Amino acid sequence: MKRWRNLLLLFASVLLLSFLVAGCGGGKQETGNQQSSEKIVAKFSHVTAPGTPKGLAAQKFADLVKERTKGRMEIQVFPSSQLYGDKDEFEALQANNVQFIAPSAGKLISFDPRFQIGDMPFLFKDNQGASRFWDSEEGKKLLQSLEKQGMLGLTAWPNGMRQFMNSKKELKTPADFQGLKFRIPAGGVLVDIFQALGAGTSNIPFSEVYTAMQQKVVDGTIATFDNIENEKYAEVLNYLTVANVNNLSYIVVVNKQFWDGLPADLRQTVEQCLKEATDYERQEADKLDQESLAKLKQKIKVYELTPQERQAFVQAMQPVWAKYEPIIGKELFEAAKKVNQ
Repeated sequence: MKRWRNLLLLFASVLLLSFLVAGCGGGKQETGNQQSSEKIVAKFSHVTAPGTPKGLAAQKFADLVKERTKGRMEIQVFPSSQLYGDKDEFEALQANNVQFIAPSAGKLISFDPRFQIGDMPFLFKDNQGASRFWDSEEGKKLLQSLEKQGMLGLTAWPNGMRQFMNSKKELKTPADFQGLKFRIPAGGVLVDIFQALGAGTSNIPFSEVYTAMQQKVVDGTIATFDNIENEKYAEVLNYLTVANVNNLSYIVVVNKQFWDGLPADLRQTVEQCLKEATDYERQEADKLDQESLAKLKQKIKVYELTPQERQAFVQAMQPVWAKYEPIIGKELFEAAKKVNQ
């Protein structure tokens, strides 16, 4: 009897010890400072073609992440609006259906109107000037303003300077725009730019621009050399005016909850990969811009404004500047001017 009692006591002790060990192990939670062995898959959705600077940089980013994390994290890239278009990619990001997007700065004005600085006419000299602004303290603060919307602005990918393009005639003076209608990617500054020139506008999703111009819904658009070439706009439009109106910068935006949930060591690696992809994008943007212009000169009429002609456009934009300087803020304007002198 005593032997059975001792066996029961031994069994109970072992059982209790196993519960205590399991309890200690089960209470341990994964945090941002710990490594996770589970593979993380993120989706990067954007609207442009794979061969554009943005398309190339997004894939470069994905390749670097896969290599540097040794398979712990995979970024799947979906270009050309395969998953979401201009109108619904923000909702998808906030719902964490995708984790990364790269909209143009002008698309962010519904979250913070100061992002309209990217569309201001004749403020940025070139891609380098835009990069210097977004990398400045004021530029970084603007990117951080998206945090309250459940998103984080991580960096900027300047794509090129926007130019005027249309199917009707050469555009050499502000008066030449009277009665024409142009596609724009977003409202705000771009609407006022064309209104100041006497032209109408239509906000059309990027994926529908070619068809809209082919069907004469609009007479033209404002776009970078690279986008014009990649999207084959020269097939439906005949005239290109090199005016360097404003800079098209794409902002790499991530879902904040997803980003904060990454293990700290992994997030640091991803940040470094994004920095390298950003450097790559900026180099490719300048190279592809010039290559695209050379190709376009073989297909359509390209007219480059003289300094005097360009000054007439600058003068026509003064009402636009007067309207938006109070909205955007003097500090941001001064920061942009300082790095574009």
